[in-house]
Order: sequence, then structure tokens, then C-alpha cells
Amino acid sequence: MSERSRRIPVPLAIVASVVGAEGVVLVLLALAEIAALDGGRLAMGVTTALFFACYGAGLVLGAQSLLRRSSWARSPVVLAQLIQLGVAWSYRGAVPWLSAGLAVVAVVVLVGIFHPRSLAALGEQP
Repeated sequence: MSERSRRIPVPLAIVASVVGAEGVVLVLLALAEIAALDGGRLAMGVTTALFFACYGAGLVLGAQSLLRRSSWARSPVVLAQLIQLGVAWSYRGAVPWLSAGLAVVAVVVLVGIFHPRSLAALGEQP
């Protein structure tokens, strides 16, 4: 394979970067949750932190796998973005700026992952 054909397409590189950043943010939220633990809500804090850590680690793994052109990574990444759109919708009245930010990020990832060059790089026909 030539060097040019082995390059990651720009849309897929953007998707991997954004998804990786989402994963890192979730891991940081897990650490913040652990730092805020108190005796009154210990079980809830630990399970929330564990959820955020696992979700974030999964997104980082998905981002790395997309950079390696593993087609299996597309499905969990798409699912995570659809969940994020649902979360954005639920925050639309309470925190509109957060809702808009979550929605924009999810749409950018979805558009990028279904871009014809991304699909071709992952071995899928556009």
C-alpha cells in the first residue's frame, strides 16, 4: 500500500480527535466524582465514577481504533453520539448552552464518520 493510501482521511482524523477528547473529558469527570465522594453518597459516587471512567475509556479505545481503521469501532462511536444527542435534548431547557454544545459535537462526529472518505478508509463502500 502506498503512503498516500495509508493516510487517515481528514474527516476520520477529526472524528477520532473529537471522540478521544470526549473520552478524556469523561475520565476527568470520573476523577472529579471520586474527589467529591462523601460518606452519605458513597455507593452512588463510586458507581457514577466507575460508569464515567468505563464510558470514557471505551470512547478513547474507539478513537484509537478508528485511527487504526478498524471498522468495528464505528458502531460504538455512533451509538455514543446518538446517546449524546438524547442527553443534549434533555438539557435543552435547563442548560441551553450545554445542550447546544453537546448536540454540535455529536453532529460533527456523525457527519464525519459517515463521510464517504471515512467510510472508504474503514473498508465500507459509501
